[in-house]
Amino acid sequence: MHVDEVSTDVALARRLVAAQFPEWAALGLEPVRSSGTDNALYRLGADMVLRLPRIHWAVEGEERAREWLPRLAPLLPVDVPVLVGVGEPAEGYPWSWSVYGWLEGENPNIDSVTDPVAITRDLAQLVEALRRVDLNGPLAGRGAPLATRDEPTRDAVAALEGVIDTEAAGDAWGAALRAPAWADPPSWVHGDLLPGNLLLRGGRLTGVIDWGCVGVGDPACDLIAAWGLLPAEARSLFRSELDVDDATWARGRGWALSIALIALPYYLDSNPAFADVARHLIGEVLAES
Repeated sequence: MHVDEVSTDVALARRLVAAQFPEWAALGLEPVRSSGTDNALYRLGADMVLRLPRIHWAVEGEERAREWLPRLAPLLPVDVPVLVGVGEPAEGYPWSWSVYGWLEGENPNIDSVTDPVAITRDLAQLVEALRRVDLNGPLAGRGAPLATRDEPTRDAVAALEGVIDTEAAGDAWGAALRAPAWADPPSWVHGDLLPGNLLLRGGRLTGVIDWGCVGVGDPACDLIAAWGLLPAEARSLFRSELDVDDATWARGRGWALSIALIALPYYLDSNPAFADVARHLIGEVLAES
């Protein structure tokens, strides 16, 4: 997926485990199918998963998650991965890597949401719980003002000529940029609440994974779930549950659009599943705009 990606496979993962966690060497190990872009995942036995960064920018995210998840977990209404081991660079693999407990659940899509009201309230409870966290933390991976994404977003729009309605996308992005910036103290955000990072069981949100963007910043970025997963008729409930003002909602829409616009040309050929997520986000935002 990335020009300078570090390649991993089951054989490498098995050697790393055998050398550094010999007590787990006899456990089964298999790749996990995922639309994720930053880490290669390998299920270890029935109860664990390895996360090996594919690309240099994912290393900081793994370190961030390892530091903050243990502090955040007791404050959240969903299950989050529990760290059980940290591996070191070896066998030609250049970075540290993580072993987490396996979380059961299925990634949702908008067609699999059978009870949109329940999911909407589950998501709102998660976002609200993050907002209430009273810990000093690092700037979130997506916690900066929306305007900092203007150049790459406009470059992506230009690259998508003939793929999407670029005029409508540019207009929607411009409208988001005109929204007043967040002026209150920063709040905790997950930063990447897209379907691939959400886990459902029995139709309810029970777990959230991939916390590499976590930190403090503009809470608008966690509103991306409204366009990534919720049907249009459920978004007003999501907004009211969180008491979101017009400016924050507009920035949230801008975050959803920017993330999707930048992702689509990058992953169009290399990760079709994630490209489909990006297309869905763009379509939902433009339909609402």
